[in-house]
Amino acid sequence: MLYLVGDLLGIAIERGRLFNRSVELGAIEERNRLAREIHDTLAQGLAGIALQLEAAEALLESGADTARVQAAIAQALRLTRDNLEEARRSVLDLRAAPLEGRPLPNAMAALVREWAARRKAEAGFEVIGSPRPLPVRVEVGLYRILQEALTNIGRHAYARFITVQLIIMPEHVRLVVEDDGRGFDPAARYENRYGLIGMNERARLLCGDLAICSAPGEGTRLEVTIPLEAQ
Repeated sequence: MLYLVGDLLGIAIERGRLFNRSVELGAIEERNRLAREIHDTLAQGLAGIALQLEAAEALLESGADTARVQAAIAQALRLTRDNLEEARRSVLDLRAAPLEGRPLPNAMAALVREWAARRKAEAGFEVIGSPRPLPVRVEVGLYRILQEALTNIGRHAYARFITVQLIIMPEHVRLVVEDDGRGFDPAARYENRYGLIGMNERARLLCGDLAICSAPGEGTRLEVTIPLEAQ
């Protein structure tokens, strides 16, 4: 009996050590992902602002008409506002506790409500299955993916209505986000697809999959499936 108890204690200690190590590695991977995203978005945005201001300066020196100078400055201002929004989003991403102690369904419902109010759009949120606590890294990952999906919809889709489903099953959890926006071709190459890349990376860190169904003019459906046995 003592040997059995000792074995069980050893297993529990080793599992705790492995869990702490996995959390540490996940934090490192998340920091690296955020660093890449900030570099790819903010650095390029600032370079674009500098280019527009240099163009405005050159136009002034050459005596060009005022309309061309104003157009360059207006473009620089637009890029500045976009980068300010991106910086704020990145700072929010760095918060240690995005769920703020709330159950995942409650936190997601609040996020969807806030987004809909800010964008003056209609939104529905539904939980399917039996809500239960999930591994912390899964809850945080799904919350961040929904956050990024809503940001993308607001920035690119111009949707008037969205639906969000959180489906909790014994073997997996699935997040489905649909919008009636302008859609896009998922197979085409676009600039500034950092949101999609980030969501894909988050899903892969959780051993999950991200699938996107969309077409120009037909809205978008995003599905993220995370297996719970892998956590």
